[in-house]
Amino acid sequence: MEFNKCSRCGNFYVSNDEVCPKCKTKDTLEFETFKTYIEENGVTNNLDILSTETGISAKNLNRFLGYTGKEVL
Repeated sequence: MEFNKCSRCGNFYVSNDEVCPKCKTKDTLEFETFKTYIEENGVTNNLDILSTETGISAKNLNRFLGYTGKEVL
């Protein structure tokens, strides 16, 4: 395990996860929302539209896009 900084809230924690234990549930829910949106609508070239329609911040969308290997302009 490593000492990490949470990608969502910035708190430090000890784990191999991308986010701290406090943020894990919300991160999982947002990632599921993101995946569902992409499956139903495809990837849009506008991060602002994707953020508005999903309610997920652009910062987290970029992180999620990194998980899926897709890019949004």
